[in-house]
Amino acid sequence: MKTPILIILNLGLLVLFIYLFRNRELLSYHHKGRWWLTWLSIGVITLMDEFTSIFYVPAEAYRFIGLSAIVFIAITSLLIRFLTTRLTEIAEILEHHGLIGGGVYSFSYLVLGPMVSFVAVASIMVSYILTACISAVSVVANATSFFSLSDPMKMALVLGVLWAVAGLNILGIRENARFTFMIFIAAAFIMLNLIVSGLLAIDSSSFGQINQSAKIATDQLQTGTWTGNYSRFIANIAFCILAYSGVESVLQTAGLVRSWQEIRKAYLFLGLTVGLMTPLVAALVLSAPIDFKAHEGDLITHYATMLNGVGFGILVVGLAGFTLSMAINTAFLASSELMERVAHRYGFLWLIATNRRQSLYRIHLLSATFFSIIIFITAGSQSLLADMYALGLIASFCINTGALLIYRYFMGTKDVKYYTSRWGTLILWIILTSSFVFLAFEKHYATLLWGTVTVLMLAAGFLVARKRGPELKHIAQADSEMDMILRLAEFEAQEIHLFFRRSEETGGVPKANEAYITFYSPRAGIPAKTSPNQYRFPLTKISLYHRMVSLLKVVEYELADRQVVVHFGWPMSSWWDRLAMGVMVFNLMRLPRLFPQFEFDIKYFRRRPAPAEAAAARSTPSSGEV
Repeated sequence: MKTPILIILNLGLLVLFIYLFRNRELLSYHHKGRWWLTWLSIGVITLMDEFTSIFYVPAEAYRFIGLSAIVFIAITSLLIRFLTTRLTEIAEILEHHGLIGGGVYSFSYLVLGPMVSFVAVASIMVSYILTACISAVSVVANATSFFSLSDPMKMALVLGVLWAVAGLNILGIRENARFTFMIFIAAAFIMLNLIVSGLLAIDSSSFGQINQSAKIATDQLQTGTWTGNYSRFIANIAFCILAYSGVESVLQTAGLVRSWQEIRKAYLFLGLTVGLMTPLVAALVLSAPIDFKAHEGDLITHYATMLNGVGFGILVVGLAGFTLSMAINTAFLASSELMERVAHRYGFLWLIATNRRQSLYRIHLLSATFFSIIIFITAGSQSLLADMYALGLIASFCINTGALLIYRYFMGTKDVKYYTSRWGTLILWIILTSSFVFLAFEKHYATLLWGTVTVLMLAAGFLVARKRGPELKHIAQADSEMDMILRLAEFEAQEIHLFFRRSEETGGVPKANEAYITFYSPRAGIPAKTSPNQYRFPLTKISLYHRMVSLLKVVEYELADRQVVVHFGWPMSSWWDRLAMGVMVFNLMRLPRLFPQFEFDIKYFRRRPAPAEAAAARSTPSSGEV
């Protein structure tokens, strides 16, 4: 029975992939002078990164929470799919602001500023460091499944794998989408054969283990108090979230696709593949009669050997070696691209010098050295590395969701087509932050590593941002308040008009007694000056309202003999959508009390149609005409 089913499965997969390869633009295509990757291509690249966690997460989750890992790995999968909808929203926001790629770093820089963005860099770097380290350790653990080696020999092999991948990157040999897709095809054949074989081999004992897992999970969440139930839920989620490491990589590769719509499709693809496969494989393996303590490092390989013999186990070892090595390569590439972006933004061009093969060899050498130090500190322990890995991963998730909440507070949904529930994002942020706090208290080594890297990044960022920050040049290009005052004072008009305008609005018709004022964020760049009487002032350390009050105080003092009329546009945004707008209007209501000698005017100007639109409207017959 088993053999015919596997033959039909493999023939079906063969036909499917032959059909897919008939499409020449399956993985990439040329458009307007540039090659772009498709959603399938970046989905497969990320899948291969996320897929590697299958080889070590089930054993790690079982080590901490026992048999209930079967249930909580599945629940965590749903939580991560919920998170990917927020990452898709972030992708569109970044595209709207012209920030393509960079992921959590670019978004945190846009919303939270340079200092917090360095915390994001630290969290991402911790994830990349531990991705490389734990993948190298897992490669050796799976490769030595069929024979034993001494601990010093294993350590030497782990370091050898790390430096071999570093050497390939220094030589400029990078993975490409087509090669990755070929590995994906092999993984599809092997893993689906593993899953189908496991489903056919499942028996009453396995069903009993799965039922027992559900019962244990239910009992764990019945402590008698809601705080106790929530604490146990958070603890179990935190121990399982490592199963979906790499999910943020799609957002990092946004610069390789044409639009955020490709990011959305890639996340849907991941949800229907690895999002279903990981909980299923974990359930099959953890319900099987295996000595988990004896096979912590090679659990999947041992399970494959139990199902289909040593030959199939060797195939799984080969797959593990390929995919885990690719994960190491991804860590080198992603860390180099992140550091290149940071170095380029702050002018450290010596760090991003390339060799003849266009490789960022200095960053690769530094990365390999740091990876090796972590391996020595942890003695190549997979369990210890896994403990440290999850903290940086969850920290980056917390920064993403927190920054999204802040962005939605100020900007709402007026600039995006794809948006999610703000309450759902808040609940997600609370769960992720709770998981981070739990792991920070529970895993001291992880906290020490993450805290050390974060402090170093913050110290470096504080020193660098003060002298090399890219926003400094945008601040330097700002107009002077006194220039505006002197220009208005030159004219004899008794009445002066101050118009507060957003950065995307035009300045207006130049008049002697009028000034158009625009406040802008230096991180988004200084807006173009559309008229001589437009004045652009940066928002740095104080809020928009307090910046506005300080400017009006200057006008009140310097132009005390003039009649000042302050104009605001009518707020058109939904106050529920943009909560900051409601707060801003509330603050504006306070201005007449602060400046009783000024006149304040809030007005809506109807949009005048362009000449072409007006002509088209006149030429269109009315409903009563024939």
